[in-house]
Amino acid sequence: MEKEKINLLIVDDEDQFLESIKKSLELRDFNVITANRGEKAVEVAKNNTIDIALVDLKMPGISGEETLKLLKQEHKWMEVVILTGHGAIDSAVECTKSGAYSYLQKPCELDQLLETLQDAYKKKIMNRKQIEEKKLNELLNISISSRPREILRKLREIDKDG
Repeated sequence: MEKEKINLLIVDDEDQFLESIKKSLELRDFNVITANRGEKAVEVAKNNTIDIALVDLKMPGISGEETLKLLKQEHKWMEVVILTGHGAIDSAVECTKSGAYSYLQKPCELDQLLETLQDAYKKKIMNRKQIEEKKLNELLNISISSRPREILRKLREIDKDG
């Protein structure tokens, strides 16, 4: 039986970046869908179940901030993480006020990205299930030595219950 994967939407206008990050995250048990424009991301989210969106801030067409607002408006449980290049920290902070879970500076380390995505997914479950973090950690029974893949698998199980 195939185990459930976390559905991740990555939105970035750099095709090479999309391809490499998609491969890296698929190897780590994410189901990755990519979009190279904000408009396309909104369309993809309408037709697919998305747990987390990773959205580049600066894109042609509708901006990352506008994409964030549209995604949050339509999908209240989806968590959105903003990716930003240098010099765009102010707008990334604005995005947090608009509902972004977090923002990451480009380029970002894979471990940092994985940790942020894991935390965003945990928040999605806590919000949807209205579980406090302490209770969720008890459900997960997380030890410091748990591998990210194991934590993600347990989070997915909790998300599917009820």
